[in-house]
Amino acid sequence: MALASEAKKGTIAKFRIHKTDTGSPEVQVAILSQRINELTAHFKTHAKDHHSRRGLLQMVARRRRLLDYLRSRSPERYKTLIQSLGIRR
Repeated sequence: MALASEAKKGTIAKFRIHKTDTGSPEVQVAILSQRINELTAHFKTHAKDHHSRRGLLQMVARRRRLLDYLRSRSPERYKTLIQSLGIRR
């Protein structure tokens, strides 16, 4: 269930800090959020897919750790990221 390369490139282009940025916390969180949203839609039709659900929980935990890191290092970058992704309401 990997992302399409065009969608991933678009996400990277939207959230990168500089021209060659592909690994900043913002980019990683955005890619994980996109994958989490796709898996959430997958579970609406495949409710008993427990193996993929485990992967989803791992992704959520990884995103949580990245967000905690970003919040401790740069609160203003954290706030702009969660507002642009619509994670916290």
